[in-house]
Amino acid sequence: MQTRRKLGIPDEDFIQSDKVPGPTKEEIRVVTISKSRISEGSLVVDVGCGTGGLTVEAALQVAPKGKVFAIDDDEEAIQLTESNVKKFDLENIVQLICGEALEALVNLPEVDAIIIGGSASLREVIRASYQKLKMNGRLVVNAILLETAYEAVDEIKKLNLKDLDVALVFVAKGRDVKSGTMMLARNPITIISATKA
Repeated sequence: MQTRRKLGIPDEDFIQSDKVPGPTKEEIRVVTISKSRISEGSLVVDVGCGTGGLTVEAALQVAPKGKVFAIDDDEEAIQLTESNVKKFDLENIVQLICGEALEALVNLPEVDAIIIGGSASLREVIRASYQKLKMNGRLVVNAILLETAYEAVDEIKKLNLKDLDVALVFVAKGRDVKSGTMMLARNPITIISATKA
């Protein structure tokens, strides 16, 4: 079984596909997992798992006693996440769920952290997530769009979660060019996190 390891798997280490976005970029994964405050034995939900980048990073942190529930309504995304879970030898830690987040959350136990990377019905998913979080559990939302970030912050405030933190993360990666190293910007991501009081 895979042992707990430091965060930050290089992006190129993940199996990827043109049909499924991702993985979430390495630097964003590191900040997201840090904001979730998970550790060995934690129970975690990854809503909108995509290629499984956050699922794998979370599973490595909670192993060998914890569990990650990876949810996506795209069958190809679930298959890709499964491939990455197998690649990192985490089959005993990760449970894959193909379906709508709202339906999937109903059947899950209370958890320590829920990471939301994508959802068409964000407000409803945040409310359902709140119901599944243990006391002092962490909710983390990664938003590409400003509107998504606004919705997440607004809903979190309505639920009276504590320790609301909003971080806009900009990452630029260096690429060698003839005259030196050129920095290429990636899309900024807003990471919203809070604790169930």
